[in-house]
Amino acid sequence: MELKYDAHGLIPAIVQDHYTKQVLTLAYMNAESLALTMAEGRTVFYSRSRRELWRKGETSGNVQRVVSIMADCDADALVVEVVKDGPACHTGEESCFFRPVYISEELKPFAYEGLYQLIAGRKTAPKEGSYTTYLFSKGLDKILKKVGEECTEVLIGGAKRDREETLYEIGDLVYHVMVLMVEMGITLEDVTRELEKRHVIDHKVKQERMQ
Repeated sequence: MELKYDAHGLIPAIVQDHYTKQVLTLAYMNAESLALTMAEGRTVFYSRSRRELWRKGETSGNVQRVVSIMADCDADALVVEVVKDGPACHTGEESCFFRPVYISEELKPFAYEGLYQLIAGRKTAPKEGSYTTYLFSKGLDKILKKVGEECTEVLIGGAKRDREETLYEIGDLVYHVMVLMVEMGITLEDVTRELEKRHVIDHKVKQERMQ
């Protein structure tokens, strides 16, 4: 199809993780870098500051292998889905978009999705020195052990009626439960549907398996 480049011959390219759907970065391509991207199967961009082509991962090794490239309805912007070999940002973060500007108080609970995706990213693209990557490398038994330990810590904090300690330990527990969810392929939507199915707010019923 015929793409619409701007006055400088550039088109914005939104790079997205193929597995987690996390937006990784916003870069620019010209006709040449787009052609090279498709020919080589890896992202090649145009640097507006240096005025030259650059291949993602050429020096860092954090190559982005292209799964698909889609244009928007006006054909003046691209979404590039990739499988990445390392962090997308030069700071070492998985995504270049990690600085909060605004979060709706009403929709704040949905921020858990971002945390879940970040955890999932540590499994699909292991990061050296990451505790989350360490847990995934050790496997299910290690993850289950940590969930059990954090459950105990929550009980201890609660028994002492120490609000701050209990809050801290609940945070640890939620994090480790999310690691377990990612390991077992359980999504936040799966948990939400399960709770809705049980009407858990008013009618919590213990589900027991037949022995």
